[in-house]
Amino acid sequence: METFIILCLLLTSVIAITFIVERGLALREHKVTPRPVTDAVLNYSSGRDLALLRTVCTQNPSPISRLLLFSSEHLDVPKDENSSLLETRARYELSSLERGLVVLEIIVGIAPLMGLVGTIYGLILLFGSMDAAGGANDSARFAAGISTALNATLLGLLIAIPALVAWSYYSRRVETYAVRMESLCNEFLRKHYRAAAEPAAPQAPNPLR
Repeated sequence: METFIILCLLLTSVIAITFIVERGLALREHKVTPRPVTDAVLNYSSGRDLALLRTVCTQNPSPISRLLLFSSEHLDVPKDENSSLLETRARYELSSLERGLVVLEIIVGIAPLMGLVGTIYGLILLFGSMDAAGGANDSARFAAGISTALNATLLGLLIAIPALVAWSYYSRRVETYAVRMESLCNEFLRKHYRAAAEPAAPQAPNPLR
């Protein structure tokens, strides 16, 4: 039983490390909001820049690029309808960014509980050895029970604490990226529809007429 508990804790630690590293690589800034895409949106002025924006988004695949491309494919509809469609698509992209965070959240909860199971089991061994020996004479079993309890508790905390830190940090990064992507998409829609709504500049009268 002791070996089984330790193996479960070690497996949990491997899973936690895997998702911590994977999310750390996936949530880097240039993977979510690449600088060229951000610059293309900030420099966007009218429909003449649409082709350039699409090219930059295609060359820099990322969540913000996919949102901008999706929005650019629905520019024939009113702005409010385009924004509504974009919100639905954005929820899908955010769920992709949050992938794996639920695993870390689960590990934060179960790792201390698994350590607690080991602690209780160690205490059971400890008191069981005292009963069997009629006291605390069997020092080996007594020490084994204390060791199992402390090791399980320590492992559970060593797994849960880094997982909690990573989950909190990555959740905050996802929220930051969500705000940034929303701002960029709104900036693009605002500039495009404003330029499309502006009346064409009147032509100068021909002096020869």
